[in-house]
Order: sequence, then C-alpha cells, then structure tokens
Amino acid sequence: MSLKIRLARGGAKKRPFYRIVVADSRSPRDGRFIEKLGTFNPLLPKDHAERIVLDVEKAKDWLAKGATPTDRVLRFLDAAGVMTRPARNNPNKGKPGQKALERIELRRQAEEEAKAAAEAPAEAPAEAPAEEAPAEEAKAE
Repeated sequence: MSLKIRLARGGAKKRPFYRIVVADSRSPRDGRFIEKLGTFNPLLPKDHAERIVLDVEKAKDWLAKGATPTDRVLRFLDAAGVMTRPARNNPNKGKPGQKALERIELRRQAEEEAKAAAEAPAEAPAEAPAEEAPAEEAKAE
C-alpha cells in the first residue's frame, strides 16, 4: 500500500481549508484517510500562527513508515525542519509563450517601419533641391 501525506480540501466554495492527512494514494483526494496530521488555511496571512498547524512527531513517524509527502506538504515539512526540499529549476518558466513571441515580433516590425519612415522624409529634402534644379532650368528656357 502506497501512503501519501497530502492535503484534503474542505471548506466552502471559494473559501478553501485543507487537512493534512496520511492516505492511501489510490483513495480520493477528499475521501478516506488514515490519520489527520494537521491543517492548512491559505486565507490567513503568511505570518499567522494558525495558517499551518502540523503535528511534527506524527509526520516523522509516518515518514519513517514510508509515507511520501506531496510537493506542497514537503514545503511545510521543510519549513518545520523535518525534511529538506531539493531546489527545483524550470528554465522554460521564464520564457515567453507563443502568442507573446508573436506580439514581440509585431512590435519589432512596427518599430523598424517607423524608423524607416522617419529616415525616408529626412532623405527626401536632400533629393528635393536636385529635382527643383531641372524645374528651374525649364522655367529659364
């Protein structure tokens, strides 16, 4: 039997409240569990004492018996000093998505067109006197 230390959701709609429980990994998220280890209330401020209530001794016992914590519970155990959570690195997280890349490309093209349009009138007056000279010659004849 594969045991997990995980969160079981409770509370009302849009008002979450979680129990930290030990359960069989095949049982439903909010279903049957073996033992309750504590609670987690995400609506409370991060520095509030009752945001995370965890019985550390029970958690250590279940970890010794082979229960594996989920990622969120592992964060709680790491904060309590029971386990260490390995650092994670997701280099793709910081990269923009496909639509953002398309918007950046369109913006870059628009800037290049605006720069080209700004340079074109600056060059046009330099050519204008050359065009006026033949016109003046035509008037002179």
